[in-house]
Amino acid sequence: MKLYSAPRAPNPRRVAMFLAEKGIAVELLSFDLLQGQQRSADFLQKNPFGRVPALELDDGRILTETRAICSWLEGRVPEPNLMGEGYDEHAFIEMADRRVELHLLSTIADCARHTHPVLAPLEQPQFADFGRAQGEKMRHTARWLDQQLAQQPYIAGQRFTIADITAFCALEFGRGMLKFRPADEAMPHLQEWRDRIAARPSAQAAY
Repeated sequence: MKLYSAPRAPNPRRVAMFLAEKGIAVELLSFDLLQGQQRSADFLQKNPFGRVPALELDDGRILTETRAICSWLEGRVPEPNLMGEGYDEHAFIEMADRRVELHLLSTIADCARHTHPVLAPLEQPQFADFGRAQGEKMRHTARWLDQQLAQQPYIAGQRFTIADITAFCALEFGRGMLKFRPADEAMPHLQEWRDRIAARPSAQAAY
């Protein structure tokens, strides 16, 4: 299998961490997004939206969209389980994952893409007011997560799941692009959780 990826981008990192937690090795093909390599004619034949990550399966099919890739990998290598055992746990983990994807990762990405000059090639036109508003929405979600993590050890409850991967990659992207650190904004539980996840070997996975 081949993973089409990009350094520093949060969604490729989500897949890389998921692969590392599963112990699955793939060939890594990395694009420079700022140079537009993901929009080459060859790659657009694989993914017409010109986005990463994309997983090329051994039979030549191309699977895109982070959550879909992780679902396929979970089915291919069921253990360690990261998406839920049975319909009940699966649904609650998916809820937690979607919450952090929509209300943390997406708002961090929008804030960065619309306020950071380095990302201007990826977002034209940039709307700075929108970006700053998304940054405030991100902090609202982060404060809610801080309260949740005062009561439970992981994003979805009592064990490490895909929701932790999504939230961690979101925070790390915010850490790099927005200098957002929960401890600096009175969110000690979120900071402790971030530091604990950062100590996992998968947090260092190449992508």
